[in-house]
Amino acid sequence: MTFQELQPKISAIVADTKTLRDEKLLSICQLLNAEIEYYNWVGFYFANHETKTLHLGPYIGAETDHTVIPFGKGICGQVAESNANFVVPDVAAQDNYIACSFTVKSEIVVPLFVNGQNIGQIDIDSHVIDPFTEADERFLEFVNQEVAKLY
Repeated sequence: MTFQELQPKISAIVADTKTLRDEKLLSICQLLNAEIEYYNWVGFYFANHETKTLHLGPYIGAETDHTVIPFGKGICGQVAESNANFVVPDVAAQDNYIACSFTVKSEIVVPLFVNGQNIGQIDIDSHVIDPFTEADERFLEFVNQEVAKLY
């Protein structure tokens, strides 16, 4: 399924009034994991600005020990501070990377903004080196614009 074909499905999940927010987020993770071959771990992290930490929200993929990540640590922690997308074509070449699994070869993290504040991010791990393109960035920005409607 193409990114364009997935967009209305994301919008429909967000618009469903009978489903709780975390269930919607999990459904988005499941959809992306199922429909995009190289999205092998899909999850959301949410910021606690008082403690300067990210907290794992709904996700699909291998279990992770990284349920709390300090701002600045790893790719997710860097995005919490920079407010910018971060694409890592090859995690082995990245200095400030928190290893999740030896199967993870690349990662993309896109911040989630609500009313101009970075409240979290969507994090995607892939078992493929360098699969992410600008199209992935634009699509995940769309996903987060939709998710922002839930906050």
